[in-house]
Amino acid sequence: MLDQLIVGFDRALRTVFANASTLRPVPGANLPEADLSEDERSHAASLMRVNHCGEICAQALYQGQALMSKDEGIKRALESAAQEETEHLAWTERRIAELGGRKSLLNPLWYGGSLAIGILAARFGDGVNLGFLAETERQVESHLKSHLDRLPQLDLKSREIVTQMKKDEAEHADTAIRLGAVDLPGPVKAAMKASSRVMTGVAYWV
Repeated sequence: MLDQLIVGFDRALRTVFANASTLRPVPGANLPEADLSEDERSHAASLMRVNHCGEICAQALYQGQALMSKDEGIKRALESAAQEETEHLAWTERRIAELGGRKSLLNPLWYGGSLAIGILAARFGDGVNLGFLAETERQVESHLKSHLDRLPQLDLKSREIVTQMKKDEAEHADTAIRLGAVDLPGPVKAAMKASSRVMTGVAYWV
């Protein structure tokens, strides 16, 4: 258990403070940079900052859930999904820099809160753990869809990144369901949506 905590602490530091890496090519990397106005560029950078925060939270959730799960198959599934989320971190991080923006100043807070939620969810058993994961991914997929509606139409590079992220999140939700996710109660889903709205609203500006 001590070894897991040490590894988890190292992963937390790298997630929040280090530059993420990606095995897959960055979606839209071969596309030309759009001629955006200053307001459009700032808006796109803020939306990508929100997406980057979402991936910080996802990393923490996966770590908390994997730490508490006793099922090796579920642990492997969580680790595989976490690897793709790390790539999402790299993609959004790079795009934020290209747009002249910055990452959220509250990333350590987002990570710590999400880690605690992941650990708590896992304590209710693997079915609830996976149900929480599936619902999180469904809400993230919906959130990314809304960003496709809000991003400047000419910003094809950002749109390619968000489109691939949306596809990956849907696959993560399907994986959780196949592994035995239970459907969460309505009030729990509503609370998750409310907390997500707070995070995305704050992260757009800070």
